[in-house]
Amino acid sequence: MTLEAVNLIFGETDCELSIALVKRSEIIRINETFLQHEGATDVITFDYSDKPLSAEIVICLDEAFSQARSFGTTWQSELARYVVHGLLHLKGYDDHTATARRKMKQVEQKLLTQLAHRFDLKRLSSKKNFLLPHLSRVRSRS
Repeated sequence: MTLEAVNLIFGETDCELSIALVKRSEIIRINETFLQHEGATDVITFDYSDKPLSAEIVICLDEAFSQARSFGTTWQSELARYVVHGLLHLKGYDDHTATARRKMKQVEQKLLTQLAHRFDLKRLSSKKNFLLPHLSRVRSRS
């Protein structure tokens, strides 16, 4: 799904993309160290080059769990949203103002809808999916 999202957003799949799933304390540390922002956030991106895409998306799993409860969705759906959100930041979208945030959310939702037509995103929460046991272990690390 991630390469398909890269293709939809950047028009190519030639990339080096790292996605790190971290706990709240780690995203706070990264946010304060690299962005000089206080507190937790859901997604932080680091763009290391112009072309081909070479970047890192850092996602806070604790935020995904919390937001999923707040919005009545699954943490896996939030995770897919965060990947797309991070890719949009790498494409140049920002969410610093209400207007920019609305525009970014519109594009984000459109891309998620397109991806949902191509992939069974509900399968992410299936017990048969191999990612779930792995991600559960990642979350429980101290």
